[in-house]
Amino acid sequence: MKKNTLISIVVTIGLIIASSIWYGRNNGLLPVAAGDEALLYDGLFNTILAIAFGFFLVVEGVLIYSIVKFRRRDGDNDDGPAIHENLSLEIAWTAIPTVIVMWVAIYSFDVYTAMQGTQDLSGMAHGGMHQTVAHVERGAKATLASANTDGMLMAGTLPAGTGDVVAIDVSAMQFAWIFNYPNEISTAELHVPVGKKVRLNMTAVDVLHAFWVPQLRIKQDVIPGRSTYLEFTPRVVGEYPVVCAELCGSYHGGMRTTMVIDTPEDYATWLKEQQEIASNDPEQIVAYHSTSEMSEQEYLAGKMTQLDHDRHMSH
Repeated sequence: MKKNTLISIVVTIGLIIASSIWYGRNNGLLPVAAGDEALLYDGLFNTILAIAFGFFLVVEGVLIYSIVKFRRRDGDNDDGPAIHENLSLEIAWTAIPTVIVMWVAIYSFDVYTAMQGTQDLSGMAHGGMHQTVAHVERGAKATLASANTDGMLMAGTLPAGTGDVVAIDVSAMQFAWIFNYPNEISTAELHVPVGKKVRLNMTAVDVLHAFWVPQLRIKQDVIPGRSTYLEFTPRVVGEYPVVCAELCGSYHGGMRTTMVIDTPEDYATWLKEQQEIASNDPEQIVAYHSTSEMSEQEYLAGKMTQLDHDRHMSH
C-alpha cells in the first residue's frame, strides 16, 4: 500500500470519527435534560447516535466512491470481474458490529439499572392493594385512592420520605393525575424540590396508565391493583409536562398536567400555602369527578377553555 494511500485512509477515518462524535454531542434531538437520570439517558442516546452516524458515513462514503471509481467507461462492454469470498472482510464486518452491539447492550443495561431497573417486580405482584388496605386497617395516613359509587375519586395522604427522599403518592384515573403529599395535601399539579431525590409511589384506580415526563426521560406504567414507583433527582428549575403514555380511554390525549421543579425556598412556600388551604377545611377530602360522567362536548369545552387561558398567559 502506498504511503499517500495509507495517509488518506487514516485521515478519512479520523474525519469520520470526529464527525460522529460532534454530531452525537450536538444533534439537538432531545428536549432539555431536567434531571440526573436524563443525563444518563442522553449519554447513551448520543453514543448510539454517534455510532450510527459513523456507520452511515462509512456506508454512504463507500457507495459514492464505488459509483465514481467503478463506473462503466465508454466502450467497456465486458462483464465485471468475478470475485468470490473474502474471509478477512467477512470476519471484519461480522466481528466489529458484534462487539459494538454487545458493548451497547451492557451500557444500556447499566443505564437502565441506574434509572429504574432496581424495582422489586416481585413485590409489585403481591404488594399493591393489599399493602394499602393494611395501612388503612392500622389507621395510618397511608396511600388511599378508590372510586366510590358516585363516580368520585377520594385521595388520602402518603407518609413523608425518609432522609433526603421526597415521597409523593400518585393516583391515576380516567383522565387525571392526583398527587398526595403529607399533611392532607392533595393537588392536581406535581411540585418537587430541585436537587432532592423524589420517589413517586403510584397506583391506578381504573385502567392501565403510564407516567411520562419527556424532560426526565423516564416512564413508568401505573397498574390497577399493583404498586409501582419511580425515582428521580430533578436538577433544572422550570415547568414540564406530565403525560399519560398509555392509551387509557376516550380522553387519553387530555390526561396531562404539569410538573414544577421549584427551588427549595419556593417548594417550602408552596407546601405552606397548600397546608393553609387544607387546614381551612380539615374535614374536606379532595375529590375529583370522573370525566366518564361528562359528555364529549363538556369535556372538550373545558379543554378549549384551558388552552385559551394558557395561550393568553403565554402572550
